[in-house]
Amino acid sequence: MKLQTGTRLGLYATLELARDPDRTLSAADLAERFGVSTHHLAKVLRTLAGAGLVQGGRGAAGGYRFTGNRRRTTLMDIVALFEPAPGSRGKEPGEETEIGGALQRVLAEIDEIAEATLRSVSLETMLKHPM
Repeated sequence: MKLQTGTRLGLYATLELARDPDRTLSAADLAERFGVSTHHLAKVLRTLAGAGLVQGGRGAAGGYRFTGNRRRTTLMDIVALFEPAPGSRGKEPGEETEIGGALQRVLAEIDEIAEATLRSVSLETMLKHPM
């Protein structure tokens, strides 16, 4: 499973903010930390805010803080905000052949395993590992 850049940024930002839910970080601080543009990260943060995982504030004391539930939120919950739903992608060249179909079944199984793993790992579990 290859994750889009926005998905990885969503995971990074959520985990960074969930480390200390009382802390507020600006989009600029987070963007600098991850080596991306503030504009790109702001889009990701808006998606996370829409899902209720982070809350943003404006002004001198503004920034983002984690507002989700670290124990109940899984990595897959975040991935699902940014990635297309399984089975919603278009057919690829060669997929309709016998070999292509066989390969797609294997790749689909790999994706299912990856999704199951992402569903089984909460933010709380991730944050217990040394960073």
